[in-house]
Order: sequence, then C-alpha cells, then structure tokens
Amino acid sequence: MGRASAGRVGARQVGSRKGGWGFQLYEVLVVLAILTITAAVGIPRLLDWTRGLRVDLAANELVGVLRRSRSYAVRHSTKVGVKFWPVPGKRVTFGLYRDGDGDGVRTRDIDSGVDLPVGPPQQLAHMGGHVRFGFPPGPAPKDPGDPSRRLDRLDDPIRFNRSDIASFNHLGGSTPGSLYLTDSQSHLSVVRLFGRTGKVKVLRYDPISETWE
Repeated sequence: MGRASAGRVGARQVGSRKGGWGFQLYEVLVVLAILTITAAVGIPRLLDWTRGLRVDLAANELVGVLRRSRSYAVRHSTKVGVKFWPVPGKRVTFGLYRDGDGDGVRTRDIDSGVDLPVGPPQQLAHMGGHVRFGFPPGPAPKDPGDPSRRLDRLDDPIRFNRSDIASFNHLGGSTPGSLYLTDSQSHLSVVRLFGRTGKVKVLRYDPISETWE
C-alpha cells in the first residue's frame, strides 16, 4: 500500500472516531435533557408526597396518644382528659390530666390545680413547623360527619364539643370530637374520636372530589 492510500485510510479512521465521539456526546445531551424534564416533573410530586406523609405520621401519633389515654382511664377506673397546647411554628405539647372533683377534666380545673397531671407534659414528634392543627387555604372542606354541608369555625381545629380537651371515662367512652391537621398547603386529615366507644379513626380529605377517605 502506498503512502497516499495509507494517508486516506488514516483520515477515514480519524473521521470515524470523531463521528463516534460526536454521536456519544449527542446521546449524553439527550439523556441529560430527559433527566432534567423528569426531575422538573417528579420533584414537585415527591415534595407533595413527603408533605402528605408528614401529615399521616402526625395523625397516627395523635391516634396513639388518644388510645393510651383511653387505656389509662379504663385501667385506673377514672376520668382523664388530654389537653393540647399548639404554638405556631413550634412543637405541639400535650398533657394528660386526671379528674379531681368528679365533674370531668376541665380547663379551669387544670389551671386551678384541681385536675392534676398524669406525668409531665410531652411534645408530639411529628407536629410543628408546617404540620399543624388547622386547615389548608382555599374553600372550607366538607364536614366528615355530614358531607351535605361545609365546615365552619375554621379557626378552631381542635373540637370536642366546645372544648379542646379529649375526655375519657372509666368505661372507655369519650367526648366525641375531631382534630384537624394540615401541612399548611394542600393536605388535610382528621382524627375523629367516637363518643360511645372511644374508638379513633383517621380520614384524609381529597379537595378535588371534596370527599373524606
């Protein structure tokens, strides 16, 4: 093979390598573009899922607090009440109190020292910051107990009749009521306490269909 022929073959090989590298770079750019688009779509969904998970964890923690309080009332044959102290932007504190004068656990009796605490106040691990007692912005949600009407008193997310104390008696019955939780954006859950049985149930609100599930 002459020098001229060898030179042409070498040029074709170099050109082939250059073309190969160019094609690989194009593939990389396409993959990066796909990843960028996927991230742009996926990250908001991931963040939304994370916020919903935090609300679920907080709701389940409240269920545990209420069940332990009911168990205490039955085990010690007494009336007890759970009182919550939410502070905006901070952890929520709760305390369990034992009835001291036979009229049930009341705020004024707690303040006066008649109803004594059962142990020190405790903090809820999954409440605080963006997860709080309350309702997300937007239209008032439907009432989980009566879907034909919307909730009122959206400034009152802790509802046990007109009190903010969940009370239990020695038979396991309770004050019926609801605890509404939100991530301050779109998620809303309710922890419902049923009076006759003292049982607890968690429901999540779908703002699109306006139903509780």
